[in-house]
Amino acid sequence: MPRPRRLLITAGPTHEPIDAVRYLANRSSGRLGVCLAQAARAAGWSVTLLLGPGTVPPPAGVRTLRFESTADLAALLDRHFPSCDVLIMAAAVADYRPRRTTRSKLPRGRRVLTLRLERTPDLVAACAARKRPRQRIIGFALEEQQRLATRALRKLARKGLDAIVANPLETMGADRIRAVVYTAAGQTVIPKKGPSAGTPAPQTKEKFARWLIRWLDQPRPDARQPWPHTARSRRRR
Repeated sequence: MPRPRRLLITAGPTHEPIDAVRYLANRSSGRLGVCLAQAARAAGWSVTLLLGPGTVPPPAGVRTLRFESTADLAALLDRHFPSCDVLIMAAAVADYRPRRTTRSKLPRGRRVLTLRLERTPDLVAACAARKRPRQRIIGFALEEQQRLATRALRKLARKGLDAIVANPLETMGADRIRAVVYTAAGQTVIPKKGPSAGTPAPQTKEKFARWLIRWLDQPRPDARQPWPHTARSRRRR
């Protein structure tokens, strides 16, 4: 009997420490990543979830490892990415973090406090640079609607991903998602077709998660071939 395929999912925000009590963060809840983990487990995948701080509890029955900062997540990816078949990078990783932190609490004394920030490492690009031929990586792009497609496609190419889920800013913290999936093979996949041609309709994050796992489960014997082609897929020209 073949072993279950191994899925690694990252979800939730990172907290980048300023001092002993303060940090830089974003509004990600981690809900979509948790939904993906639940859907994958139900479909028979062996799932490891790397979950950041947030209000969404970890899913029952799924191996869950927690992280706080970008550095924490980087260490977990170094340990668990090599053994997975697919990585879904749904975590909202900070782009910047304080250059210096302190283990004590900064006193409230100055009228103005200036923080010097540095760029965080590009975790998903680092994974893509060392992936095995048959490993697949799915990234996420969260942008304003009018720039969403352009920036998602640039991110897909720049980071060396196999596919990217593009969704507008309203998705963060919401119950529903209007996603489009772009692949490195040149496909545009719309999970749920909207009223206008080429536009997605909103659906719950639970339904989108089940769709994405089904899409991943479609046969793709050669990693060099295009990703699964569905009735609502079309090639970019």
